[in-house]
Amino acid sequence: MIVEPSLVHGLIAAQFPHWADLPVEVVGASGTANAIYRLGADKAVRLPRTEGSAADVATEHRWLPRLAGQLPFPVPLPLAQGAPDKTFPRPWSVCTWLEGTNPRPGDAASSSDLLAADLAEFVLALRRIAPEDAPPAYRSEPLASRDAATREALAALGGVVDAEAVAAVWKDSLSAPPFTAAPVWVHGDLQPGNVLVADGRLAAVIDFGCTGLADPAVDLIAAWYLLTAGARQTFRTAVAADDATWARGRGWALSIALLELAHYRESNPVMARIAAHVIGEIVT
Repeated sequence: MIVEPSLVHGLIAAQFPHWADLPVEVVGASGTANAIYRLGADKAVRLPRTEGSAADVATEHRWLPRLAGQLPFPVPLPLAQGAPDKTFPRPWSVCTWLEGTNPRPGDAASSSDLLAADLAEFVLALRRIAPEDAPPAYRSEPLASRDAATREALAALGGVVDAEAVAAVWKDSLSAPPFTAAPVWVHGDLQPGNVLVADGRLAAVIDFGCTGLADPAVDLIAAWYLLTAGARQTFRTAVAADDATWARGRGWALSIALLELAHYRESNPVMARIAAHVIGEIVT
């Protein structure tokens, strides 16, 4: 979905006229859930691209204010919730603007032990938050329930990835003992488009549309989506991931990356490139 800044101006003027004079700037991003615009110096407008991501608006408005004060790094705070109208048919958000840049796979930030430690601190803080009334995360299902979809994606990528190596890693991940403890808070989608870094450190975590309760292994995808081998070990040590949890985390990262690469190979080069990088990191 392409939304012109003029439409965003119109939405703001109609629903939040006290911000009508603020400039609107397109934010270049490859995300598939929301179109992002900067509003003035300190606000962001998020317009859901799909009905599924529109449902995330209510989740973020309810839970982010409750989570933010218990997390060690900045997260977007909802400022206003826009209503659907004839110019834009879905609910949308205005939230705080956070500074930083999205990391790129393999860049200097990915090798930073400081970033690895920061990510671990964030993940552990999120896990410690009381689960009362929390919703299930977007990825709250058992890893094994993704077997058919993962193998279907792998079959669609014949000649694109090392199918034998990928299948071996996937089989190993599925053989890990399943998670049977009480689920914990997870972000659910710790990959480059959803974190901001500055000077090799974690600056902020954004896009909590997938958040909720799940197997803590889900957030270990950060090890392969955001870190290189040395920093990955620093992250594992800091989160104290045992062999079973680490294997499930690797399986989650592999499954997500395979599905993303199969789906976005032709339509979203940035997402496809990240997914291919993750698969390469996992099989090597």
